[in-house]
Amino acid sequence: MQKAYSNKGIIFTLVFPGVAMFVFAILAPILLSVHYGFTDFSGLGAYHFIGFANYKEMFQEKAFWYSLRNSLLLAAGFVVIQHPLAIMTAALLDRLGHRAEGFFRCVYFLPNVISVAVIAYLWKFIYNPNFGLLNNISKVLGFGGNTNWLGSGNAIWSVLVVLIWHGFGWGMLIYYTGIKNIDPGLYEAAAIDGANSRQTFLRITLPLMKPVIQVNVTLAIISALKQMETVYLLTNGGPGNETQFMANYLYKQAFSAFRYGYGNSISVVFVIICILATQILNQLFREEKEG
Repeated sequence: MQKAYSNKGIIFTLVFPGVAMFVFAILAPILLSVHYGFTDFSGLGAYHFIGFANYKEMFQEKAFWYSLRNSLLLAAGFVVIQHPLAIMTAALLDRLGHRAEGFFRCVYFLPNVISVAVIAYLWKFIYNPNFGLLNNISKVLGFGGNTNWLGSGNAIWSVLVVLIWHGFGWGMLIYYTGIKNIDPGLYEAAAIDGANSRQTFLRITLPLMKPVIQVNVTLAIISALKQMETVYLLTNGGPGNETQFMANYLYKQAFSAFRYGYGNSISVVFVIICILATQILNQLFREEKEG
């Protein structure tokens, strides 16, 4: 085996497929996006090099700042609302055991196996100002029941609710898997020492889940930045640009407005933000471990 691994031909054969996949599926598209981001390419025909004009225009556009603000709001919603609830739910499921554990695990994950189109149209009916479920419940409770939930002023919060709810199952399942990998002997020892459920969760579960939390939070923030399908089907960024998100804004500019060069400049900024967010999170978790 040692002789095989010292053979350069074998090493090349093993490494080449992965390197080729990285170059052609990730590196090459990023480099092409950087190139087209400096052009006025419409997606078809000839194009011209225009320098940083796309980037200057982007940073002057209110729609871009709306999209970035909304993406950061969603990331905050994931980290502050969705994930604390997900990890507590996962801990509760772990304690249920037997059939109830499997049943509720399936119930919480069910929205994630349903088509995004179905989810979007389901919530459109729930939010409908004329016959929607939410307004009907409001009428029963005496709150009027004539709110336009996807109208100006309400739309962004309504969209955030859908996105946070829809992604809950994935976060919960990852935390649930992490908790299942914790040695049960630690919980038994804590119970013998007289620790209650709260102390066990804070002193054993959370500290041992830090690597899982780091990965899950990183994935959540990147997911928040690349939200597109649900937003497109619910509001398509409207009314105005109130519910515009970065990925949806990129899609509209590149494929609806036929501004492929401008869309690629947005994608470059998007990649840079994702890399910065990942590095900041890694640094925060590293400092916490060292502390």
